Amino acid sequence: MSDTVKRPVGITETILRDAHQSLIATRMPIEEMLPILDTMDKVGYHSVECWGGATFDSCLRFLKEDPWERLRKLRKGLPNTKLQMLFRGQNILGYSHYSDDVVEYFVQKSIANGIDIIRIFDCLNDLRNLETCVKATKKEKGHAQIALCYTLGDAYTLEYWENIARRIEEMGADSICIKDMAGLLLPSAAYDLVTALKKGSNLPIQLHTHYTSGMASMTYLKAIEAGVDIIDTAASPLSMGTSQPATEVMVKALEGTPYDTGLDLNSIIKVGQHFEPYRAECLKDGLLNPKVMGVNINTLRYQVPGGMLSNMIKQLGEQGKEDKLQDVLEEVPRVRKDLGEPPLVTPSSQIVGTQAVMNVLMGERYKVCTGQTKDLCRGLYGQTVKPMNPEVVAKIIPGETPITDRPADHLEPQLDKFKEECKQWTQQPEDVLSYALFPQVAVEYFKYRKAQQEKVDISKADTKNGAYPV
Repeated sequence: MSDTVKRPVGITETILRDAHQSLIATRMPIEEMLPILDTMDKVGYHSVECWGGATFDSCLRFLKEDPWERLRKLRKGLPNTKLQMLFRGQNILGYSHYSDDVVEYFVQKSIANGIDIIRIFDCLNDLRNLETCVKATKKEKGHAQIALCYTLGDAYTLEYWENIARRIEEMGADSICIKDMAGLLLPSAAYDLVTALKKGSNLPIQLHTHYTSGMASMTYLKAIEAGVDIIDTAASPLSMGTSQPATEVMVKALEGTPYDTGLDLNSIIKVGQHFEPYRAECLKDGLLNPKVMGVNINTLRYQVPGGMLSNMIKQLGEQGKEDKLQDVLEEVPRVRKDLGEPPLVTPSSQIVGTQAVMNVLMGERYKVCTGQTKDLCRGLYGQTVKPMNPEVVAKIIPGETPITDRPADHLEPQLDKFKEECKQWTQQPEDVLSYALFPQVAVEYFKYRKAQQEKVDISKADTKNGAYPV
């Protein structure tokens, strides 16, 4: 590192969200977080990523927590630190597109409850699916960061990345994130990618990657040399493997260089020490599988994310066709090319992977297609970076004409409908958003919440006077 100009690198700590989402299926309860928040608040992180992604669903479904109450507790415990969330564009935190009024209301309530930075992405990198969220974030005085899903393919040239960075700045976003969800970004490619983004835009550039392929720390160092401003790291007990590089290691590696983070390593070590017993508990309970802590070289070998690979193996196993894995792996790039070369991230990774399995097992390509494959061809997910194979589209949706405008333009306002449907359960304005995203799961949580409240009421009742709650 010969650069003599001081350029401190910012650190976004992911231990409260993506680290445990990646390693233990987002199962960390708020009780494990609260005792260390005061220490974390004094570290001086660029931000702490603590909400969004799968945490919302997991809080309701598995942990029996109100995700909004979790956010309020985190905000109270981290008063001096920027809080960050992950937001899936027009999908918000769910798995299908929502109308603009729901997106706007979710952004409003997220920022009102404590979020400072909203990282917004779309599985196709279709910026039209991010416009509403960016505008809503800016309206609420939040920081709008657009995350670009990193992928490989003929369409994803350095010119493509440079041009899209220019468009993002023109949209009014505050920063850009490279979202390398599969750990595919190699060190030299990271240097070239950051250089291209810097050429196309004056916005700060953040890099998010996973250690899945074993490349992440090297990739970070080369990206930093190229001018990346912020990196995502995880406190060491829940780092590496399918998570991010360790915060302690990256801070120490940059110490004394022009990129010195300036963070207090002793405080960061205390954060890691706090989570050590929890890691041990997760290993003992089987929640943390040692397999996810190693290097999965198949990620680089087939350019297939680890989760997508395991999903395909499971699908083949259910049919007793494990011997067809190599055929499926060879079919994946062909399907991806037919469908416009989308990045392989949820839900596009599942669409491409499942379709590749079906093509191989049926012995005829596109003889049977999932509803999601059909909707992708219909344009209901947005626009792919390259045109789809017209012959394949005609076979998948015969006689249909795909839409070419923004998918959400075809949706009527939904917020009032959701409010009416869940009014019997509503105890706070935010409840309608929990219901909108996960109706069945939210109602089950609302029932649980009511039962818990009634138990408390009964325990507080004056039994001598028969004052039980009605």
